[in-house]
Amino acid sequence: GLLVPPEKALIWRGPMLHSVLMQFFQQVEWEPLDYLVIDLPPGTGDAQLTMTQTLAVSGAVIVTTPQEVALADVRKGINMFQEVKVPILGIIENMSYFVCPKCGERTEIFGSGGGERSAKQFAVPLLGQIPLEPGIRAAGDDGMPTMVAHPESETAKVFEEVAGRVAAQLSLANLEH
Repeated sequence: GLLVPPEKALIWRGPMLHSVLMQFFQQVEWEPLDYLVIDLPPGTGDAQLTMTQTLAVSGAVIVTTPQEVALADVRKGINMFQEVKVPILGIIENMSYFVCPKCGERTEIFGSGGGERSAKQFAVPLLGQIPLEPGIRAAGDDGMPTMVAHPESETAKVFEEVAGRVAAQLSLANLEH
């Protein structure tokens, strides 16, 4: 978002992406960090390979939605990370359910249980289920994470619980290595 105007496509081949990622990781003057979380697109492409082959990656968190079409990418991603010896910290299921703000009824718009089934299949923890909530989108559009915009909301509590589980799994993975 900072490299080109918002309406312009960023079209990079693998070597260009590799070069920029290496510059980002090696030449940025980072303050001391507790964690550096990198959100990658689904799949097993150049960005994932560049990172796993050149950095000491402590672990991967796989994010999915409940429906089967998303789980195909999950299986491929987990297999890739296992092959390159990156610990899988767990699975987060996004858009797991919607709670109607008027009646309180819970609806699983995209199906249910996909994240849990994948977690069992790969013997990794299900780190949490994030609801589909318009407030998340609205806060993001305003550049304000839900945790900041609505820290007392139920969704913020879910995010906090998930973050705690990720940190705990990362601690366990670091103990094993």
